[in-house]
Order: sequence, then structure tokens, then C-alpha cells
Amino acid sequence: MAAVVPSEVDVSTAARLVKEGAVIVDVREPAELAICAVAGSLHIPMRQIPARIGELPADRVLLVLCHVGARSRSVTQYLRAQGRSDVANIAGGIEAWADRIDPTLARY
Repeated sequence: MAAVVPSEVDVSTAARLVKEGAVIVDVREPAELAICAVAGSLHIPMRQIPARIGELPADRVLLVLCHVGARSRSVTQYLRAQGRSDVANIAGGIEAWADRIDPTLARY
């Protein structure tokens, strides 16, 4: 059975969950990924999620990431509506990640 996680987590919690085996699903566009990305993330642009939903690991907690958290919140809501209780939005997006977790990331 899938884990039940809160619908939104802060970046510190997200970083801990990644260490425990969660997967970051980065829903930003390729041009944004070229600027900065969290190593090990699965990259699927937001508009491609419905067509590529089968590529999402069914046995891992998913943490959805975008620039500041709006697109990832929409994707999180969509995936939860599809029955995934193990999906959380990363509040603040890669901006917050760069601010609190990895200050070496480029900003935009």
C-alpha cells in the first residue's frame, strides 16, 4: 500500500524524504532545468504528466518540484486525484531548495 504523506512539505522535510528514498519529480520546462536542477530528480514537464504518468515510480513517495511551488501544487493535486496518496508538493520550489538546502544552485 502506498504511503500517505502530507499534500505539501517544506524543503527540509523534502530533503530528508529523498534520503529515505523519495523521488523528486521536477515539472519545470527544459530551459529552466538548464539553469539549475536537483541531482537525481525525475524530469517531466507539467504538461506531459498525464501522458507520462506511467513513468512515475509506484513504489516510492513522490515530491513534486517547480520554480516556486504553484505548478508543482497543481501536479500534486492532479496526481492525488488519480489516487496517489504518496505525493507531496515541495513548498517554495527550487527557489526555497537553493535558499535552504543547496546554495550552490543558480537562481532565476
